[in-house]
Amino acid sequence: MSRVPKFKFRLYVAGNTENSLQALSNLTALCEKHLANRYELELVDVFRDPGRALTDRIFMTPTLVKLTPAPIQQIVGTLAQTSALMQAFGLGNLAI
Repeated sequence: MSRVPKFKFRLYVAGNTENSLQALSNLTALCEKHLANRYELELVDVFRDPGRALTDRIFMTPTLVKLTPAPIQQIVGTLAQTSALMQAFGLGNLAI
């Protein structure tokens, strides 16, 4: 029996800007549809914690970081292209 991996994401946003809200909405919809009960999402607002963004070397928002499963990957933007996002994160074998 194969074990299904748990995904951990960190989304860096800039407050309630349109692009940040769109990225959060797109990511949440993708995760709920394809990774329900198999993901964790940490939201980092760079306006509230600019030091964290600098420490993590995040210079543009929105930026999504997939922490697990390995390898760590980053995508910048609103995450609107679901099929490309799923391919980038190795989810291409799931039905879109």
